[in-house]
Amino acid sequence: MELRPYQWEVIMPALEGKNIIIWLPTGSGKTRAAAYLAKRHLETVDGAKVVVLVNRVHLVTQHCEEFSSMLGRRWSITTLSGDMGPRAGFGHVARRHDLLICTAELLQKALTSLEEEEHVELNAFSLLVVDECHHTHKGTVYNVILSRYLELKFQRTRPLPQVLGLTASPGTGGASTLDGAIDHVLQLCANLDTWRIMSPQDYRSQLQEHSHQPCKQFDLCHRRTQEPFGDMLKELMDQIHDHLERPELRRDFGTQTYEQQVVELSRDAAEAGLQEQRVYALHLRRYNDALLIHDTVRAVDALATLQDFYDRERTTKTQVLHAERWLLALFEDHKNELAHLATRGPENPKLAMLEEILQKQFRSPDSPRGIIFTRTRQSAHSLLLWLQQQPGLQTVDIRPQLLIGAGNSSQSAQMIQMTQRDQQEVIQKFRTGTLNLLVATSVAEEGLDIPQCNVVVRYGLLTNEISMVQARGRARASQSVYSFVAAQGSRELKRELTNEALETLMERAVAAVQEMDQAKYQDRIQDLQRAALVKRAAQAARRESHQHKFLAEHVRLLCVNCTVPVGYGSDLRRVEGTHHVNVNPNFSIYYTVSHEPVVINRVFKDWRPGGVISCRNCGEGWGLQMIYKSVKLPVLKVRSLLLETPQGRVQSKKWSRVPFTVPDFDYVQHCAQSLADFSLD
Repeated sequence: MELRPYQWEVIMPALEGKNIIIWLPTGSGKTRAAAYLAKRHLETVDGAKVVVLVNRVHLVTQHCEEFSSMLGRRWSITTLSGDMGPRAGFGHVARRHDLLICTAELLQKALTSLEEEEHVELNAFSLLVVDECHHTHKGTVYNVILSRYLELKFQRTRPLPQVLGLTASPGTGGASTLDGAIDHVLQLCANLDTWRIMSPQDYRSQLQEHSHQPCKQFDLCHRRTQEPFGDMLKELMDQIHDHLERPELRRDFGTQTYEQQVVELSRDAAEAGLQEQRVYALHLRRYNDALLIHDTVRAVDALATLQDFYDRERTTKTQVLHAERWLLALFEDHKNELAHLATRGPENPKLAMLEEILQKQFRSPDSPRGIIFTRTRQSAHSLLLWLQQQPGLQTVDIRPQLLIGAGNSSQSAQMIQMTQRDQQEVIQKFRTGTLNLLVATSVAEEGLDIPQCNVVVRYGLLTNEISMVQARGRARASQSVYSFVAAQGSRELKRELTNEALETLMERAVAAVQEMDQAKYQDRIQDLQRAALVKRAAQAARRESHQHKFLAEHVRLLCVNCTVPVGYGSDLRRVEGTHHVNVNPNFSIYYTVSHEPVVINRVFKDWRPGGVISCRNCGEGWGLQMIYKSVKLPVLKVRSLLLETPQGRVQSKKWSRVPFTVPDFDYVQHCAQSLADFSLD
């Protein structure tokens, strides 16, 4: 497979062994250029070993096809991703193959693993290809891996792998000025230790011939003139606020800022032991979610999510506070009127606009294929339901399906969980034409290569310029349509127009970096790298200090809902560095386990899921039971617990931020202790 002239132009420094970022539009052959470099690298470098990192599981298979067609059978290629179930260790696999394509998370786990079969050193590879490399910033897994590279570089460890970054959208990093955007691009180059960011100069016109840009259209609609369903939800929220007796709280219902306010209120109330206030905040968030769904799709979808929430509240809670009883009654008293308004209210104008677009595009005889991008998994589910039920679309040849992230089992019971294998099957059916319309979240924005895709709709999205560029790039066919659907004068429309300006700013920033004097550029890169390592070291020191703030045995664990003490920090252990389990045998008196196991359609290497675990006292969900090898262990969600420290109660967002250390789980020791306890009994 020969390269086009513009691909040769951008790849030349990499063929000489230099670290570069290839910046090319979506669909113009970045992966093919990377595959060619990998082939030449394997042919010319002694002991060469290549690793290709991706940030989405479905891209592992797609890249394997591209690299395999370029490399042929001379080199051994393999893939690793999180849904493979029992497998050989990462290090073992890497040592036995010439080229490995994997998700970045798996490489990071292998770099930190103490198991010989799993562990690998970064400099075991001679070429590191980073797909969608614009994600190499802040605390992302890409940047964690590349920070390790920079540490090795400044320790003068040799050899180091050559680094090749691939991106269609370096972005501006939130900057709105040219200087700020230049700083962002330079930081990206520093993080990837880039000699130069490459885009065609001599063969730019030829690139434009091969790079199909879809025709963009703004499909704008009027706002609803009347919103009886939404108005009633807001009236109920006003009543809840009156019970809260917190007049300083804003009532900008149906916004992201309001959601943030009630999330903070819930956490603060939990830490202060104000159980009823926490309950009000949790229910207000559900009403706000319903308003957001109502704005995006239909009132019946919004009501269904509220109904589902209250059904679960009734069936799972074993201890009901006065506030919960009042909130349940409030919904019960108004649900019939809400149902009446939901079925008889005015249609969402955005859905009417979407129907018009689909009618036009999918009545074409040219076998159209399209993707609708929406913000959340919930709105994707609701849109799919609408597509299946909308009378005006039943005579149109639309064969839709979801393409969403895996999510978690704590969400609405109505929402199907989509595993990584499910994603692969849907993509394959879309590729072959069995399906012709995907309703997708951001999981499908990047890298998905379907040459026949000719319709992309961004439906009421509020995102950045990178998401805009990436989603637009899914329209690969010639004469494609890229539609942005939003209400006139909406925040979403203003953001999309801003994104267009930021895309131009990004292009100017990259050009400015490319034109920098090479010596000045290298000095700037070195300074940024040193500063990044110092900052990371300071952050690590702060984390270490925070994790040793209290002795684990001095921190009590309380149920976040009923505040019953259920154990101590010293009862906790980490399984596989991720799952936090309570190993105290007496802990079982505090929780119940559901008969039905949690459905996770993935096969894990050493464990499988058991039932849902809930507080025996109040019914609050705490997590799930894990059957690890042969041992049953309760895995706890950090947000289901309050931590009572010597300095007061706190609620942590992540286990990595708790103020005490949690040692790793020792399977052999645990089994030996259990046997000892059994013999003593």
